[in-house]
Amino acid sequence: VLTTYGMLLRQPWLQALDWRLVILDEAQAIKNPASRQTRAIKKLKATSRIALTGTPIENRLGDLWSLFDFLCPGLLGSASRFKDFVKSLAAGESDQYAPLRNLVRPYILRRLKTDKTIISDLPEKTEVHAWCGLTRAQAALYRKEIATLATSLETLDGMQRRGLVLACLMRLKQICNHPSQLLGDDRYDPGSSGKFSRLAELCEEIASRQERMLVFTQFREITSPLAVFLNEQFGQPGLVLHGGTPVKQRKRLVDDFQKESGPPFFILSLMAGGTGLNLTEASHVVHFDRWWNPAVENQATDRAFRIGQRNNVLVHKFVCQGTVEEKMDALITEKTALANEL
Repeated sequence: VLTTYGMLLRQPWLQALDWRLVILDEAQAIKNPASRQTRAIKKLKATSRIALTGTPIENRLGDLWSLFDFLCPGLLGSASRFKDFVKSLAAGESDQYAPLRNLVRPYILRRLKTDKTIISDLPEKTEVHAWCGLTRAQAALYRKEIATLATSLETLDGMQRRGLVLACLMRLKQICNHPSQLLGDDRYDPGSSGKFSRLAELCEEIASRQERMLVFTQFREITSPLAVFLNEQFGQPGLVLHGGTPVKQRKRLVDDFQKESGPPFFILSLMAGGTGLNLTEASHVVHFDRWWNPAVENQATDRAFRIGQRNNVLVHKFVCQGTVEEKMDALITEKTALANEL
């Protein structure tokens, strides 16, 4: 039986059978042990279990616990006991996570796309930071937002306080992209955004080499302004894909981009276009705004860096200096180091 995670919730007979083997593809789908989907998966009765994932740790070590709760229930103890175990390891001096690594290693078969014994002809991938400054308009809005937050936090507590902080983080990220994204005035003057200026410089280099690019953003509302801006930079239109793009149209967009004479750029929303697409005609990947999760960014990058890619892939990670984006970048680096250590 081949089925989806969502369908498992609607077909109870799947949980009534005794299976010889259950295989989870994209197994990070069960990283949240409290979700209905995860609980349904863990009710499946099977002699053997396999989980396939490129991102066993997306946000925290609890992701790994949930995977092993499916694969080898009891190996890592209960969720609360595992949490205490991880806390004690984190307090160590060097190579803190060696005991956990040794515990799970016998159950993990890992392969890397960069391993030449697996794919001998895959080109190189290079990741670089594209540092951007804030314009005066951005800096003024940013300071105003910070001041408003500081005043509001004095009178709030609990969930209200957390909600306010999350909302403010989102607004700060919008300001870093372009003031008009926060203001909603639809003007999108390129000179008002440090990122738009940096993107223009990048387009000049890419166009001069007749190369092509993917641009990822988490915000659907900025895909159209970016498309208009890049159209001016390249002198020809590109493609846009986001959550509102009809499923039938997705394949046509991918086919159009993959043609030898295809458009120079493809703008994709991170969640709609970050998986399941083969876009190897691009040799540049731009993360216009950063996501909290390095695994999600890597999945998006892998739309270009995959089997069939003939050119070296250059990944440009846009970061506004002196803003929350710098802190996000540090957090992403920490999460990546943790995953690699395990």
